[in-house]
Amino acid sequence: MRPVSIETGRIHVRPYSLGVVKLEGGANMSLISGGLNILFLVLAIAIFGMSAYAFVHALRVPANAFVAAGKLKKNIWLLILGLATLLSAGGGFAFFQDLRQMWALGLSGFIGLGAISIFSIASVIAATVYIVDVKPAVKGMGGRGGGHMGPYGPW
Repeated sequence: MRPVSIETGRIHVRPYSLGVVKLEGGANMSLISGGLNILFLVLAIAIFGMSAYAFVHALRVPANAFVAAGKLKKNIWLLILGLATLLSAGGGFAFFQDLRQMWALGLSGFIGLGAISIFSIASVIAATVYIVDVKPAVKGMGGRGGGHMGPYGPW
């Protein structure tokens, strides 16, 4: 096993008999952490989009469709999805603010999993349950527009 010491911005690997091998990690580590920050920002935006989509869909479906499908009442789903949307927006906004402050100061580094908090995970679970389970059950039970009917059925 090689002894490894980490200093500010540089990684020094000291093999047993070869002296000190320096791996300059400043630019590469900045690139990696910047890529991870962008990845987590995109995930935060996707979580918000998924929660907002589920919330808007729940708003558009009539209340009696939830009861007819044997699911929770519309008000409960609106509360769950509204909180999910609010919490995912707050987490994404806080992550974006941290990222913007780092860039404004000229700093680089990995912010962490701030965008993917326990509340964001709960938001994904709530929106996924709604989209996968409730949305197909209430589909076609009313709503706006009445659907498009062709000569052989809906299209």
